[in-house]
Amino acid sequence: QVQLVESGGGSVQAGGSLRLSCVASGNTWKYNFMVWFRQAPGKEREGVAGINTGGVFTYYADFVQGRFTISQDNAKNTVYLQMNSLKPEDTAMYYCAAGLRAGSWTSIGQYSYWGQGTQVTVSS
Repeated sequence: QVQLVESGGGSVQAGGSLRLSCVASGNTWKYNFMVWFRQAPGKEREGVAGINTGGVFTYYADFVQGRFTISQDNAKNTVYLQMNSLKPEDTAMYYCAAGLRAGSWTSIGQYSYWGQGTQVTVSS
């Protein structure tokens, strides 16, 4: 099995920054891709940023391009999401997910492992 634990969420004012962390443990060889998703109340879960486990390829949703950066530290089995210039519309529960990517990085069904989520709240 694979366990994912997110941390780093919180409340910030618009324009502020947060760094989310996702620590993986267990059978980490079972996946080749990790993604940050988010879900706001009443909305569908959407992909924010993704990275392959080799750290070579990164992907971003258009709405975070230039503001968020995904990275990883393989020695620590940790993926990060640096979020800058936060906006109120970034308010959501942020989830870390891992899986064997076989299609579009935003396709939720290919991610078998999920964390419990960390709340991000941005006030205006």
